[in-house]
Amino acid sequence: MADLSTCPPLTRASVIEAHGLIRPFVHRTPVLTNRTIDDFASTPRTAEELKDTPWELTEASKDAPAKPILRLWFKCENLQRIGAFKARGAFHAIERLKREPGWADDGGLSKGVVTHSSGNHAQALALAAQTAGMPAHIVMPHISAAPKVAATRGYGAHVIFSGSTAPERLAVADKVVAETGARMVPPYDHPDIILGQGTAGLELQEQVVEAKTAGVASTATRAAQPTAFLRAPTSVAPSTPNPGLDAIMTPCGGGGLLAGTVLSAQGTGIRVFGAEPSLDGADDCTRGLAQGKRIETVSSLTIADGLRTPVGVHNWAVLTGDTPESQGQGVHGLYAVGEDQIRAALRLLLERMKLVVEPSSAVPLAVALYNEEFRRRVEKEAGPGGWDLGIVLSGGNVSLESFGTLFPS
Repeated sequence: MADLSTCPPLTRASVIEAHGLIRPFVHRTPVLTNRTIDDFASTPRTAEELKDTPWELTEASKDAPAKPILRLWFKCENLQRIGAFKARGAFHAIERLKREPGWADDGGLSKGVVTHSSGNHAQALALAAQTAGMPAHIVMPHISAAPKVAATRGYGAHVIFSGSTAPERLAVADKVVAETGARMVPPYDHPDIILGQGTAGLELQEQVVEAKTAGVASTATRAAQPTAFLRAPTSVAPSTPNPGLDAIMTPCGGGGLLAGTVLSAQGTGIRVFGAEPSLDGADDCTRGLAQGKRIETVSSLTIADGLRTPVGVHNWAVLTGDTPESQGQGVHGLYAVGEDQIRAALRLLLERMKLVVEPSSAVPLAVALYNEEFRRRVEKEAGPGGWDLGIVLSGGNVSLESFGTLFPS
């Protein structure tokens, strides 16, 4: 990575600058809507649906099902290069490294980069390095899925296998750095990665405003527009400035995407939330925020395999508002869901929107549909007008065989 001393400040302006650097290399992925899923999200769950969940209704609680109004906007990073948002951070890391004073003069281009990853970051860095004409050394656990190994090699990377634990992977990566002089590019815990990932949130904000602007003229005009341009809130007249999104939610694993999205929304009034799986303590950020301390280890076999990592140090600082530029403003909340709820959201995306996404991508939708704590928050804070909620579908790298195990007949 570029030296920390040369990194831009963690601000929205730096996300905008990062977007300018990577724009030639990444897709401006589409933003889609779906009226059926909106209706489902805006319909209160029944007592039967809430049974055997953390939000089961009891006489003692005297709670009623939440009644939020939600209009969902899906940022389709499953259609990004390499099939995931990770391309954004990888390309930004490479472009920043190329601009580091003295890096090229010291043979940096021929030495290349190294990372440790079993999935999307491995492929993203391999592609970014190949595009820049430099070698990439990717340390992958020996249990990595064969298609992911093949894809990483297909982008020209040199794959080195390691054990499956984080210490084992790091030890091999450190050895490669010592032998090659290549620069380490971590999967998520670095300012350049955070700023690159934040460009997805920046685009989402712009695209929703564009869609609303195109759709406010009349009902007839909206009906003739593509899916992403169909909806304008009934409370907004054509002459009223377009408010865009009320909130954005992203998955949270290492926290690069979520932290970057927080930065992308600075000063806009847009709330930013994170979504995690709850199985076996995979909700480390949710628990860490409640305890006021970052949780450093996670050991979970959640189906949302991209979210099995603990939040990084730099990412945690952004999420808690503990950076020099944040003025105490961080993420607005984290919410978790179970495996059955993730599967249900994944099925909706596949069957209703015809979108192939990996389980990690479905976690924010699962929160919007099933987490009563979040839904009550929307009902309370939004009132009868509801919220326009942006959801980042983080990736689509899932095999047909995996779908078979997720949805056995």
